[in-house]
Amino acid sequence: MKILVVCGAGASSTFVAHRVRKTAAERGLDIEVAAGSDAQLPAAFPGIDALLIGPHLSGLYEDLQEDPAAAGVALVLLPETIFSARDGNVALDLALDAVGARS
Repeated sequence: MKILVVCGAGASSTFVAHRVRKTAAERGLDIEVAAGSDAQLPAAFPGIDALLIGPHLSGLYEDLQEDPAAAGVALVLLPETIFSARDGNVALDLALDAVGARS
């Protein structure tokens, strides 16, 4: 499974991606997690299973509803609390639920 975490410039998404990657490893899941910016979209869709959008990009989330679905990518708007989370559990669970892969 491949997850892309996107925020405006890519900085905050790097922290979220790191926490998700660590949490996935702790759970023994084979998941690739990358961070990126909204400038990468929609070109990034073919290589990912889930796209996690930062809460400050809710407008982008609304605009993207159809494109990821057409590409078979699960789209998730992360909650406001995501950047203060101590681990990647919430983001990872949202991604797994969105693609139907939660165990």
